[in-house]
Amino acid sequence: MPYHLALDIGASSGRCVAGWLKNDILHIEEVHRFPNSMTERGGHLCWDTESLFGEILKGMRISHETGKTPQTAGIDTWAVDFVLLGKNGAVLGDTIAYRDKRTEGCDAGVYAKIPEEELYRRTGIQKQLFNSIFQLYAIQRDTPALLNRAANFMMLPDYFHYKLCKNISCEYTNAASTGLVSAEKRDWDYDVIKELGFPSRLFKPPARPAAMLGNLTADIQKAVGFNCDVVLPATHDTASAIMSVTNENVIYISSGTWSLMGIEKETPDCSEEARLLNFTNEGGFNKYCFLKNIMGLWLIQETNREMGNEYSFSKLSELAEKENINSIINVNDNRFFSPKSMTAEIRAACAETEQEEPQTPAQFARVIYLSLAQSYARTAKEIEDLAKRRFDAIHIVGGGAKADYLNRLIAQTTGKTVFANPAEATAVGNIAAQMIACGEFKNLKEARECIAKSFVMKEYKP
Repeated sequence: MPYHLALDIGASSGRCVAGWLKNDILHIEEVHRFPNSMTERGGHLCWDTESLFGEILKGMRISHETGKTPQTAGIDTWAVDFVLLGKNGAVLGDTIAYRDKRTEGCDAGVYAKIPEEELYRRTGIQKQLFNSIFQLYAIQRDTPALLNRAANFMMLPDYFHYKLCKNISCEYTNAASTGLVSAEKRDWDYDVIKELGFPSRLFKPPARPAAMLGNLTADIQKAVGFNCDVVLPATHDTASAIMSVTNENVIYISSGTWSLMGIEKETPDCSEEARLLNFTNEGGFNKYCFLKNIMGLWLIQETNREMGNEYSFSKLSELAEKENINSIINVNDNRFFSPKSMTAEIRAACAETEQEEPQTPAQFARVIYLSLAQSYARTAKEIEDLAKRRFDAIHIVGGGAKADYLNRLIAQTTGKTVFANPAEATAVGNIAAQMIACGEFKNLKEARECIAKSFVMKEYKP
């Protein structure tokens, strides 16, 4: 039977997951997992792309050595971060992470050239200071020589695919997150690029998911012990995760470091009302992913890390449910984006609003879970108002699908039935795109029908 390998890299960890069909059921197996984190270099928070690529190769070798030699492989990552390649194919400068502060003030510079309202109307992407458009503006402002020397702009998964097969690609779902793609045309808005003074030559036409890129290079074949086809999945991890949402008529939450909450739409909503509510129109496998970015499990990850990782996340969830603290914070407050101390910021936010300050890991977890559930309830109402329709259910995919206590809170606060699973939604969507490329599924509809049969959904009633 043919195996397919999803190389799914998140901002805090990566995993290599093999997938295959047997008796019309999709089976998956994690063959390799590794940590990922930002490191400080030259005064900036950076990604170690070469170390990440080493983990990609390691995962491919392990898959081969354990008898699951893949016919295809594809890589997805988080959005907005990128590399600039020189004419010789080498990366120019450091790969600076989206949580770095270099983009502070860049919004004013961009909006002086293109008003915020016009940019949203054209691209449909919500304002977030870490968006690629602001990162590029920071490079143009601080190190313009890099842009002058660059030959290609490549989102991280495109760069890793390039290292595997030496074919340059620009996958649509990740490109759409940059703030430089026309929402209507699903292509680069070269007028926006020109108005901002970015070199147009850097931006190659976007390719749609399920495109074949080619074979591994001879050097990579030698390094991993086999050859396979490199396939473009939906390289933005959110877009891959949403492929695992098996009912199109629900509100979804892709729950991980970030919570991405929204619906699928046939057309983008670039209205002023959507902009003011900070919704975004990201590229999906077929449709648009109309969603809001909510500060998700990042808050739990950071508080747990600061307090010594004493408990697993499942244990924290169990302990949080037994606590009585009822303080609520605004999880989308920028103070929680990249704080020196997450615990100190949460305590300060509670003190400023005259609420009880959490002290223990379990109390922090309860405050965060209660606050996330309230944020989801507000967002669900906004989605329904914008869509002018009601949704009876929420489908949670990703790591947060395992947060039993949080899922019950979401059902209670929203008044909607909550379905949860698959937890490895991004890898599942990545594998589904590879199977579509190989003809094992005719289309996304058929893939979703298989996913629905393959994973048991947990159900939470309001």
